[in-house]
Amino acid sequence: MLEQDVDHTPLTSHGRNMNLGRVTALIARHLFLYRRSFPRLLEIFYWPLLDLVVWGFITMYLAQGGNGLHAAVTFFVGALIFWDILFRAQQGITISFLEEIWSRNLMNLFASPLTPGEFLAAMMAMSVFKVVAVFIIMACFALFFYAYNIFLLGLSLLPFVLNLIATGWIIGILTMSVIMRFGQQAEVLAWGLVFLFQPISCVFYPLSVLPGWLQPFALANPAAHVFEGMRGVLLHHVVPWDGLGWATGLNALYLLLVIVVYQYTFAVCKDRALLVRVGE
Repeated sequence: MLEQDVDHTPLTSHGRNMNLGRVTALIARHLFLYRRSFPRLLEIFYWPLLDLVVWGFITMYLAQGGNGLHAAVTFFVGALIFWDILFRAQQGITISFLEEIWSRNLMNLFASPLTPGEFLAAMMAMSVFKVVAVFIIMACFALFFYAYNIFLLGLSLLPFVLNLIATGWIIGILTMSVIMRFGQQAEVLAWGLVFLFQPISCVFYPLSVLPGWLQPFALANPAAHVFEGMRGVLLHHVVPWDGLGWATGLNALYLLLVIVVYQYTFAVCKDRALLVRVGE
């Protein structure tokens, strides 16, 4: 009888394999929060639309300054939409993690068979959900109010978006690891850390305007290559595949590093019983 109860499934380094059922259950748990909470839904609509209105009017004002300025400012709305993709990818991970802390559910999750890898996979899926929702909303409103069609980028839009999602994941996983290690006193990083990377992401201006000493840091930032590439497509109708290659390579390297940091941080917090402090 006892032999029938033994699980002969091969074990991973954390004692069990990735289980899609546990991942989807955690995703469903977070989606139900949006279904039953109007303020959470408002957060998806309100801030993106507010940014779009403000920057849209700025773009219209600058465009009225002369035909010479029109070509230079046409990418402002597109840059805003792309930046929000990165921001929402990061927020999808960190805010979902904070939801578990605020509801004092973190210890319950990790007392279950849920592994750190499954938890991270669910957080990444939630970030994709937020990105898709916000992108559709902003693209539709940009087209309706400002006659700006982000889909004019064509198929080159896909690698831009995927790279920005990966960059958002990198910042989000790093932020989550810091909060896990140092507790709720580091929660402010969930909103502030991503903006530390904005000046060297060259969202609204080219890389060439940065001081010489700051340009190497920008070149090491995958987002800078994405936004430089976006300007190349919109202004010169040329897709800079070399820049996208750099962005993809840097994202792959950084994503691997932050996942290692996340796994190590979780192991340290587990050994030192720090998860109790974070989750309670």
